[in-house]
Amino acid sequence: MADTEMDIDQPEQPEQPLADPQASDARTEAGATAVRSIEGWIIIVTNVHEEATEEDIQDLFGEFGTIKNLHMNLDRRTGYVKGYVLIEYPTLDEAKAAIKDANEAELLEQKITVEFAFVRPPPAGKGRARDHDRRQSGRGAARARSRSPGADGEDMED
Repeated sequence: MADTEMDIDQPEQPEQPLADPQASDARTEAGATAVRSIEGWIIIVTNVHEEATEEDIQDLFGEFGTIKNLHMNLDRRTGYVKGYVLIEYPTLDEAKAAIKDANEAELLEQKITVEFAFVRPPPAGKGRARDHDRRQSGRGAARARSRSPGADGEDMED
């Protein structure tokens, strides 16, 4: 029985690479990298007029590509749009076209702003205060606030 060899299946190689090769092209004006959601590329439209409808958004953003999902958050009390809309496109090219062409466009006489909804911030540079603060926190760091009276048991009345 010890002479028997087992056949081992080789793991399947994916046909496409796991990382999106176009993801490096997805940069915001601030230099952050856009992150793809599970199903597509999501953009956020801000400064949307409160009386805008889904049809208004579909008409404006449908010309850039197929809208996979559109979410308008409404105020429960008034029923009006809260001021932003999330739009999902299946491809990066469609999302980038919408951002490029619809940013600063007018929708119901109000200028809208369009950007990627989910981004990874650019890497932090050395010597920034934020990095310094992060190094100070942890077990070895000095206590940043005063101790409460009686915490040591000295100030306690008997």
